[in-house]
Amino acid sequence: MTIEETIAKYKEDFDLFPDPNDKLEYIFDLGKKHTTLPEEDKNDNTYVNGCASDAWLVGECKDGLLVLRGEGTSEMAKGMLTLLIDIFGNKTPEDILGFDPAKLQDMGIVELLSPVRQQSLEAFLKMVYGYAHKCKEQGA
Repeated sequence: MTIEETIAKYKEDFDLFPDPNDKLEYIFDLGKKHTTLPEEDKNDNTYVNGCASDAWLVGECKDGLLVLRGEGTSEMAKGMLTLLIDIFGNKTPEDILGFDPAKLQDMGIVELLSPVRQQSLEAFLKMVYGYAHKCKEQGA
């Protein structure tokens, strides 16, 4: 599935909830699928600076794709990491770098995030795009 197709799928899900609190509850539910990282993967290089709560994101190039893994400490961080890893994980660096992050607005949830959480989203995206650049440079 492309990045745009994954966003469209989530938009359909979010559109089922007319109430903003229900949409946020859906994000919390996504966090229940959240994985954890081994302690050795939680370090200064993987720490999401600018995130409202502690979060780590690991990006690895495998077979031409960017594989993402992450862990967050709050319910919101867990849910958003799960959502964003689903959107950007296992995609080519070219697909990620060619994607306009403003299109995330199409899902109908970004505007529900507090300014602090929007900064967290920007910090996460900065790391994803950084990992994608590294993958592209490696030609992996």
